[in-house]
Amino acid sequence: MKRRAFLAAGVAAAGPAAAGPLRALAAPAPIADTIHTVRGPIDVRQMGTTLVHEHVLVDFAGAEKADRARYDAEVAFRTILPHLQDLVTRGCRTLLECTPAYLGRDPRLLRRLSEASGLQIVTNTGYYGAANDVAVPKHAYVETARQLAARWTEEFRRGIEGTGVRPGFVKIGVDAGPLSAIDRKLVEAGALCHLDTGLTLAIHTGDGTAAMEILEVLQKGGVSPEAYVWVHSQNDKEQAGRSWAAQQGSWVELDGVGSGSIGAHVEAVLDLWRRGRLDRVLVSQDAGWYHVGEAKGGTYRAHTDLFDTFLPALRARGLGDAEIQTLLVDNPARAFAVRRRPRAPSS
Repeated sequence: MKRRAFLAAGVAAAGPAAAGPLRALAAPAPIADTIHTVRGPIDVRQMGTTLVHEHVLVDFAGAEKADRARYDAEVAFRTILPHLQDLVTRGCRTLLECTPAYLGRDPRLLRRLSEASGLQIVTNTGYYGAANDVAVPKHAYVETARQLAARWTEEFRRGIEGTGVRPGFVKIGVDAGPLSAIDRKLVEAGALCHLDTGLTLAIHTGDGTAAMEILEVLQKGGVSPEAYVWVHSQNDKEQAGRSWAAQQGSWVELDGVGSGSIGAHVEAVLDLWRRGRLDRVLVSQDAGWYHVGEAKGGTYRAHTDLFDTFLPALRARGLGDAEIQTLLVDNPARAFAVRRRPRAPSS
């Protein structure tokens, strides 16, 4: 379906969930208002000020080459820890680490960093099909969406790689639309995993066309837009598209806050605020990035621009304590609470 046609048609065009090919496994109902950190589950009301999209360590060597033997975890720990401690001094309590499997996800390192810094860190399950599928493992091309979802659901139920660390959300990546066959399969698997577990779907989205197709796939799979976080929505130049997605119930994530993008992110937040959609907006920086393969991880970007520059800029344009609380505390807790969000039969 063309993007503009889908915008015009709305979510209602898909028909009932039972008509689609996706089915959920029987599973115990998750505890409402809980999120799983690398140190265990917490009530979402304990999340406090939250950065919803950051990276600690990444490895773009490719799905068949990325391996923990490629870096010294002790060097990475010593490099990253001061940045997380600095973040805690600014009042941040929770960080969602968005590096998926086969791209450098390291639950043991994350747990150690969380224990040393006091920062609550949340890791993920799912696969990254963006960047031309660099981090998609071979089995993803031959397995069904149901089989992929079962892998991710198993991590939620039993923990990641024997660590006992459970994911707090599903991270998927797709390239710009129209969705490729593998990208569509990953989104279908994400829909199934959400229905199995209640984990929110944070989907790295190449452009607005892909974002609209993702909504279409999710609705056919019986998943409400409220389970979907449109990651990197700032890359879509059509403000009306972001507003429409928020109106459907999707979470609109503006996550590229940095020294060179403060103005654009402020304007994007203000636009959604004026449209009455601030209650569906998430903000973050996509910062950090200890790069495996570079000496001492290369240049690690601090996680502090949002606090030091972006929030003062929002306040200067009229946002107050209540709006800041909505963006950094209330919305992350609502967006990432472990809770199944099926599409209503009448929608």
